[in-house]
Amino acid sequence: MPHITLVKKILADGHPCAKCLQVEKRLETAGLMPHINDIVVADERVSDSPGIKLAEKHGVEQAPFFIVSDGDQNPVETVYTVYFKFVKAVFGSG
Repeated sequence: MPHITLVKKILADGHPCAKCLQVEKRLETAGLMPHINDIVVADERVSDSPGIKLAEKHGVEQAPFFIVSDGDQNPVETVYTVYFKFVKAVFGSG
């Protein structure tokens, strides 16, 4: 199984991103949360938060997004910004 990181956002006003909450709920409903290895927060109030750094590294401007690593010694990371594409590609369902 690949290593999966979910990056979610905290808005500048301190509230969680609504879309991020929706995606987390979908993951829970589908029974997929146990397959998420890491959850990283992109906090708009902290310019060097771990999630902000990951977004910059991968050129992503929206949250939530998923980083899927194949886990090999030289891991290949694939970024998914669309929940349904992520689920279909990684779990073969939607």
